[in-house]
Amino acid sequence: MPLSKLFGILSSDVAIDLGTANTLVYKKQAGIIIDEPSVVALTSDGKKVVCIGLKAKEMLGKNPDEVKVVKPLKDGVISDFRVTELMLSNLIVRSQKNRWLIRPRVIVCVPSGITEVEKRAVRDSVLHAGAREVHLVSEPIAAAIGADLPIHKPYGNMVMDIGGGTSEIAVISLSHIVVHNSIRVGGDKMDENIMNYLRKKNNIYVGIQTAERIKKEIGSAYPLKQEMDMEVRGRDIVNGYPVTIRVTSQEIREALSETVATMIDAIKKLFEKTSPELAADIAERGIVLTGGGALLRGLDEKIKEIVDLPVHVVPDPLVCVVKGSGKILDSLDVYREVLIKKVEE
Repeated sequence: MPLSKLFGILSSDVAIDLGTANTLVYKKQAGIIIDEPSVVALTSDGKKVVCIGLKAKEMLGKNPDEVKVVKPLKDGVISDFRVTELMLSNLIVRSQKNRWLIRPRVIVCVPSGITEVEKRAVRDSVLHAGAREVHLVSEPIAAAIGADLPIHKPYGNMVMDIGGGTSEIAVISLSHIVVHNSIRVGGDKMDENIMNYLRKKNNIYVGIQTAERIKKEIGSAYPLKQEMDMEVRGRDIVNGYPVTIRVTSQEIREALSETVATMIDAIKKLFEKTSPELAADIAERGIVLTGGGALLRGLDEKIKEIVDLPVHVVPDPLVCVVKGSGKILDSLDVYREVLIKKVEE
């Protein structure tokens, strides 16, 4: 039996969508087994991990001095290598369970605009975390595969993957990205928009978790058939006391308008670099939205209104990228050409 096949039997290969907001792990022949926020809680000296994922996220803004809460990825790339390795090591061990005889092969999704230095950093972090072999794949490619687009054919497929730290827009044909645009704007930026808006307009300071909850409950990019409102608690900037106010979906739409406009502008700029033949395909097939940001109410309608093209949100856009990377993992020989070429030493 070839050594590579023996390794495959003794270990469980995994695909990881290493996101700014969430990290998802797909295990070969088992599907998505881990979906956790990309947050790590450490002791104040940084030597010991307190918890990782959802439990750590719940501590954001509520942690004592003895515990520091870290988000080790920023704008889709690693900003704290040591903490990222700790998080990845935890996730890889959890994915292996009782099969830790041979270190697993790992596929990692990365932004299309990632630099060579950042590629090397991702690869090294995953190797140090316990992988025997690391392959990188661009997020738009993984998203397109997860959305069941015919990327192997000579058709223009436009995918926009809106994550926590970045929005990736790419035109894909014949298994390769022809043109792409990567902007460091995503769900986290929307949360910041809401925080800043409430601070300036209502003199109320809210935390990042409250801003995220507002975005999910009443956030929108396009006028709703029935506008909504919700109660928000925060701290009054003037007197410092806790205060409760009501905010409307119209206000939150105004808060998010600049970020939504930036995303649409990035689509326009990509079309300027797209060949007429590919543009014609996209005019017929439309734009496919994936990632958590695609869940913002009315975003597809807003984009359609501005660019005058069909816009489709995939079912379950949060897991589209990791589903695509899982398909690559399950059929590596079929999809080998979509992998990013090995990083030069």
